[in-house]
Amino acid sequence: MKYSLGFRTSVLRKVLPPESKSVYQVAREAGISAITIQSWLSKLKEGTLEIAAEGSEPTPSQRDPAEKFKLLMQGKLLPEEQRGEWLRQNGLHSEHLSLWEQELTQFMTDKQDDLKAENKALKKQNKELEKELTRKEKALAEVVALLTLKKNSMHGLGWTRKTERPRGQADHHQ
Repeated sequence: MKYSLGFRTSVLRKVLPPESKSVYQVAREAGISAITIQSWLSKLKEGTLEIAAEGSEPTPSQRDPAEKFKLLMQGKLLPEEQRGEWLRQNGLHSEHLSLWEQELTQFMTDKQDDLKAENKALKKQNKELEKELTRKEKALAEVVALLTLKKNSMHGLGWTRKTERPRGQADHHQ
């Protein structure tokens, strides 16, 4: 059975000074075999096992959201009879899973509320832009109509585009 470094460290700290609890008492509290703890102590004395420095492994509350989600999903998929052992291996308590589930639910609710507010703001902005576009289209249509009227009135008076003079008048600059 593979236990997390944090779990091993917390168990070994209980049997080592200053706590110096008995191996059997700690084994009962942790739900593991006393032989396992004795094996860890032997490896620690031989130098083949090291305990983590105080605070080196993240506590459950220090884990990042992705890790919390991963652990929550793993814990939910396990049968109830295997969950306790899995929690000990990962240095967790069942309360952590409940707390993380609440955090995840709250995060998703907040995210959904944020998305709704953003969607509402974007719809409002889109509506304002559509109004502005409609106003500009009307103004452009008005300008086109005025230019067409001007062109038609000039053409009706005999003005041409080339000379910009009424037809029939002689050019005096020859």
